[in-house]
Amino acid sequence: MPQPPHSSLQVAAVPAQRVPTRGRDQDAPWHTEAVCRRDEAGLFFAPSKEPTAARLSREEAAKRVCARCPVMVECREHALLQPEPYGVWGGLTAAERRVVLARRRRRDVELQKAARTGGPIAAAG
Repeated sequence: MPQPPHSSLQVAAVPAQRVPTRGRDQDAPWHTEAVCRRDEAGLFFAPSKEPTAARLSREEAAKRVCARCPVMVECREHALLQPEPYGVWGGLTAAERRVVLARRRRRDVELQKAARTGGPIAAAG
């Protein structure tokens, strides 16, 4: 699991396992198998005042690391459940995670509304 380069940022505790473990040791936390543990944290967290082009390039490199990670889904869910405000987690930037969370909130509202009215449930992203 990537750690922010700024020691003043607090890293949230890892949640209980919520996703199937794909055959790994049931007692080991998901982040022990994270590919990013072998990479520099700076790849996953922006330095202050990073130029846009450099940020986009760094984020794409981080996403390539995530794409080959066996625990990408677990990492992404951790970042969404916390929610992690900084860095690339599970192949998503902070901005992309905000979009996913907004979609989930809209879907939850639609599901609650449909449950109250007894109407059909609309599929939302």
